[in-house]
Amino acid sequence: MDLNDVVKLIISIVASFAAGGIGSVSTFKAIPTWYATLKKPPKTPPNRAFGPVWTTLYILMGVSVFLVWRCGLGSDVVRFAFTLFWVQLALNARWSFVFFGMKSIKGGVITIVILWFLILATTVASFRVSTLAGSLLIPYLAWVTIASYLNIGVWWLNKPAKQEKGI
Repeated sequence: MDLNDVVKLIISIVASFAAGGIGSVSTFKAIPTWYATLKKPPKTPPNRAFGPVWTTLYILMGVSVFLVWRCGLGSDVVRFAFTLFWVQLALNARWSFVFFGMKSIKGGVITIVILWFLILATTVASFRVSTLAGSLLIPYLAWVTIASYLNIGVWWLNKPAKQEKGI
């Protein structure tokens, strides 16, 4: 790896963590207050699990986009995977703002479903560039699948009574 690659790797990982940091601003305030009052679906992981999982995922995501970027942006396939990564990363940060910051459970559901499809598309596009880059995104897709279940479960369990009756 030359110096240029090292710089790209650092940028990729730092940018991934920056998205997480942006999202966590809304998250940390809401967890002990608003989020603590919500009904949660079965098998909800403990709050302490989220930090280590996301830390690992942001590292894997950063390495993945670095591997794509390292292939050069001269190819349409590479540019597509690279662009999809940044779009889904921005939406990742946006989900935290919508769900925790705006306290919009339904908005969170809509956002996370779109995010899930963008992560899937990013994973497929990354596989086309580098098998390792695509593979590194599989745990992220799996975790956002779990997060989608949790978000949808929270929405379902906390619907107002009028909504449940179809009114």
